[in-house]
Amino acid sequence: MSSISTYVSPSVASMGGNVKAIVVFVFMLVGFVVESELTQYVQTSLEYRHPYFLFWVVHSSFAIIFPLHLLYLTLIKKYSTESLRNGLSIAITNHLAPASTSFPQARFLALISIMTIGLTAPGLMWFAAVSLAPIADVTAIWNTNAFFAYLITVKLFGMKFETRKLIAVLMATVGVLIMVYGDSSPDESAGEESSPAGSSDAPEHHPTAPLLGNLLTLGASLGYGAYQALYKRYAALPDDPEVIAEGHYQPLAADGDEESNQLLQHKEDASSPPPFGLHPNLMTSAVGLATLVVFWFPIPVLHFTGIEPFALPHSWRIVISICGIAAGGVVFNSALMILLAEWGAIITSVGNLLTIILVMVSDVFFGAGIQALTIWSVLGSSIISVSFGVLALGYVTQRRPTGSV
Repeated sequence: MSSISTYVSPSVASMGGNVKAIVVFVFMLVGFVVESELTQYVQTSLEYRHPYFLFWVVHSSFAIIFPLHLLYLTLIKKYSTESLRNGLSIAITNHLAPASTSFPQARFLALISIMTIGLTAPGLMWFAAVSLAPIADVTAIWNTNAFFAYLITVKLFGMKFETRKLIAVLMATVGVLIMVYGDSSPDESAGEESSPAGSSDAPEHHPTAPLLGNLLTLGASLGYGAYQALYKRYAALPDDPEVIAEGHYQPLAADGDEESNQLLQHKEDASSPPPFGLHPNLMTSAVGLATLVVFWFPIPVLHFTGIEPFALPHSWRIVISICGIAAGGVVFNSALMILLAEWGAIITSVGNLLTIILVMVSDVFFGAGIQALTIWSVLGSSIISVSFGVLALGYVTQRRPTGSV
């Protein structure tokens, strides 16, 4: 008898009792904060300003996510490698080419290429921004990508705008403006030019171009929001809980005769659908591998043109910090994809806002001190958090009448 089964999406409401998902959620928050703080530390205090090289190393490290997940499933959960491979093959083929009798390699590679470009542009802008603007501001603006994702999703799926959600979007925009510009003053730039002479690291802790950094982060946020919406529209499998709930899933290719796909369906040993998080982690690892293989070539170009002269890290502290950035990026992205499969994009984005608070706290203890905590940063963060809370509450409320418990 075939091990292929029909998937029934778990209720988002049950996530409160899912201890494992909460642990993954904590890892996601810590991973993002570690990646953000170490990136700024390397480029400012350690004076290793090579944003493209850092981007390439960190995004290439995504390639290990899928092998680690596969190792966990085979060693701990006792899945067979063959069943996981067959399950992924069936799921991807049904999504990309329902009428095909073989794995659609060309379409899969095209999808990975588009995803790589979609992640590269926001990633580069983010890595450049963290050396130019305060990390708390970068984090706050970056987290508005969920709102951009919502706005773009409404247009992509032909949905109607809701007054409550529009108000929440406007509130979040105001919150970002308050947090970024509320505590700016005419003599702030002068204060950034001078610094205490007692510490050699002190001059490097101040942002060099806050406005440019904020604009780069805004562009990165918009690009990543578009990536999330397009991923949900074109790359997500039908077992994505949010896609199912809104009834907008459709394969990339038009449905064909299901009998033409019987060769795949007759595979006896197939974990179908794949275990949660395995498919998105496969896609993320493929993006990491593509980044490793393809996006190294701008490094010598940037070096010879003088835009970003290449230099190996000149101390073990820098090497260890870069490894920490890569580890933080791997933890954050793998945990994010798992939670997207478990909780859905909206709930995950709401929780991801807690990174703002964690980054501010880390700035207080390890950065600028108590000066990093201002009435404007607290007010802006509160408004943004309330806005996300409004969206989350509406999402959960709308799902309750459907019978999910």
